[in-house]
Amino acid sequence: MGKNTTIDSDYRISQLARLVGLSRSTLLYYDRIGLLQPSERSCANYRLYSHADRIRLEQICRYRRTGMSLETIADVLAAPRKKTVKALERRLETLNREIHDLRSQQQTIVKLLKDTSLLAGTRVLDKQRWVAVLRGAGLDDAAMGRWHVAFERMSPEAHQDFLESLGIDAADIAEIRSWSAENSD
Repeated sequence: MGKNTTIDSDYRISQLARLVGLSRSTLLYYDRIGLLQPSERSCANYRLYSHADRIRLEQICRYRRTGMSLETIADVLAAPRKKTVKALERRLETLNREIHDLRSQQQTIVKLLKDTSLLAGTRVLDKQRWVAVLRGAGLDDAAMGRWHVAFERMSPEAHQDFLESLGIDAADIAEIRSWSAENSD
């Protein structure tokens, strides 16, 4: 940006990179693409970053942890709050689809290997294991029914996702959800 040192710059590039746990080359890249440019340059042409630059970088890092692309992050940082919310909602929808797809892939692999004992080494529960957990917690059929009713009433989309994650087929899920909705108070 070529400014002279008139504002209070707190950090050189390596210091700022260390503070946020990034490499110096990452900050150089962010500068090159215009995502985070230093507030000023020293007389020796060193990049100097202000406290405001550090806050912006922390925002960039926070959005990166969501999996957003750098291009989307640039748009979000330049946009009003409403656009930020929309971008985060879109990312959440994408993550939900990706999680669903990954769970389906896990279940398919276990089925292809024809060894349900492999489920113990994953974070996947199938319907039989989930029912065993509920029974182990002392729930009978009536209590499990109430559990489904409450789940459907409180968060229908999450109920759908959960049932899918158990590897239950679409027709059975529709039946469970329909029954749950009909039996809701």
